[in-house]
Amino acid sequence: METVNIISIITIAFLGSFGHCIGMCGGIIIAYSSTKIEDNWSKQKQATAHILYGLGRVSTYVVLGMLFGYIGGVAMFNNLANGSLLIFAGIVMILTGLSLSGKIKFLTLLEHSFSKKGWYSSTFRQLLHTKTLSSFFILGMLNGLLPCGLVYFFAITAASTASWIWGGVVMLIFGLSTMPALFSLGFFVGLFKQTTFRNIMIRLASISVIIFGFYTIYNGYMYIKYKQKQIYQCCEFDPDKIKQK
Repeated sequence: METVNIISIITIAFLGSFGHCIGMCGGIIIAYSSTKIEDNWSKQKQATAHILYGLGRVSTYVVLGMLFGYIGGVAMFNNLANGSLLIFAGIVMILTGLSLSGKIKFLTLLEHSFSKKGWYSSTFRQLLHTKTLSSFFILGMLNGLLPCGLVYFFAITAASTASWIWGGVVMLIFGLSTMPALFSLGFFVGLFKQTTFRNIMIRLASISVIIFGFYTIYNGYMYIKYKQKQIYQCCEFDPDKIKQK
């Protein structure tokens, strides 16, 4: 993976976590903070609980990234498919960015929650009333399964790597980049709920996603063009030379 892609993933995930993720997962964090964490727990134990929850969520993302990366690798039979998937990922990124900015309802259409399903709600309630530290990790893994537009966005990015290893790395970077905001939510609830602050972070995230979307589309186009040129040259047929003649 290129350095610019890694930096882009970190930037988008970090900014998006203060806007979109706080809105999506904030309620769950506040719920388990008030129900599972005792007032007499030390700061160190409370921090450990929050970290375990975050690592559980990241673990689910990594598994999803590896799965999508593997599917992307198996599905890519030719160079045209490689470039086309990158272009498709770029389009989804642009739609995600526009949705974050409130221009369209793309994320809303994607985020059909199944949290009201019987097995999910019963497991969630059971974990919510369990005080063990391991239950925070499992709760985080469960939270990682919730439908989320940003998760879909990075899952497609993982698929575009065509590698189960790099797909997992993409989702690992994404998950770790969202941890600071969600970890701090319990300590700075008032700040993250301020409309002005959240709007600024969402706007920055949407702009970053859109820019990265156009960059991804460009990479897909150049990938197809470069590979086609290699085929032409291999067959001693170069369209650029023909145009010159």
